[in-house]
Amino acid sequence: MNIHEYQAKEIFRKYGIPIPPGEVATTPEAAEAIARKFGTTVVIKAQVHAGGRGKAGGVKLAKTPEEARNVAAQILKLVIKGLPVRKVLVTPAADIASEAYVGIIVDRASKRAVFMASPAGGIDIEEVAAKTPDKLLKHPIDPRYGLQAFEAMQLAFFLYSDMKQVRAAAKILLQLYQAFVENGGSLAEINPLVTTPGGEVVALDAKMVIDDNELDRRPDIAALRDESAEDPSEVDARKANLTFIKLDGNVGCVVNGAGLAMATMDLVKYYGGEPANFLDIGGSSNPEKVVAALRIITSDPSVKAILFNIFGGITRTDDVANGIVTAIKQNPLKVPLVIRLTGTNEEIALKILKENGLSAMTDMDEAVKKAVALATGGKAA
Repeated sequence: MNIHEYQAKEIFRKYGIPIPPGEVATTPEAAEAIARKFGTTVVIKAQVHAGGRGKAGGVKLAKTPEEARNVAAQILKLVIKGLPVRKVLVTPAADIASEAYVGIIVDRASKRAVFMASPAGGIDIEEVAAKTPDKLLKHPIDPRYGLQAFEAMQLAFFLYSDMKQVRAAAKILLQLYQAFVENGGSLAEINPLVTTPGGEVVALDAKMVIDDNELDRRPDIAALRDESAEDPSEVDARKANLTFIKLDGNVGCVVNGAGLAMATMDLVKYYGGEPANFLDIGGSSNPEKVVAALRIITSDPSVKAILFNIFGGITRTDDVANGIVTAIKQNPLKVPLVIRLTGTNEEIALKILKENGLSAMTDMDEAVKKAVALATGGKAA
């Protein structure tokens, strides 16, 4: 679960991380009032679950309250990576002497949280890793002991040479790790972590992603979810108990089981196509899940063909067939549909489909190749 910058800042602030004050506005007039209260140059920052806000025009300075109103009006009209901006954070501008990056992410390979630190902050850390890897230090944390003080000092020495700043940064790193662990984070970062002309170390930005598996036992964190800032299809899928991730391709995929879903997406790529989504209906035989899945996929205008790839183990293929038929009757399809069904009650499923003018394949490769060809208007690779 993504949370907004202002929410992440509130969490970090509770752990003692030095963060400038800031308030959220949903209208230009509110932004003006906040800027007038601060009485100094402010930064207006779009609050949206998307990276690259600055490049998209979502982060701007305002020297006067009137300018803050005008800037906020511009930003609140933006749509960044498909997501409309509905809130802005208004915070006093800071004098910056240097910018660094610090962050924590769960690394599946080492099965540990890994700290990353770079003296090249204020830009995408992926760009730093690709172009200047010597400026990025990665340090895995032993989960038995957590981040130790000496480890925090080592990371801080990679960022600064001034001893006062090293100590200040080490303290922030320890606080960041504590916030990460105690709030069920899968990512936590500060970019940039800045030094001021006076030598202070301050967190000017905050980002945090919460592991969805943590939300049931952390209702206070779950309450931070802002569905208005999420892709509507992902919200719809979550409410239907579907596992869904939107991608950039044109082959809509409906699959049962995460492993089969990954294999299906790999095959779509292998045969020259691009998957439009990851959608796993799970092992349930509930036809309503299938109806919801088709509704979500057909709402994406980039989808040019739909592929059902169902292997019936726990899942009954006849229930899936009934779901497909029901969904099409409710909302007739405007794009071609390819169905691959095999497994439990396969004969019944094929009969249901045939009675409703539909057909299904049993070979996975052939089904994927056909879906890719239909989506691309040609032949699969």
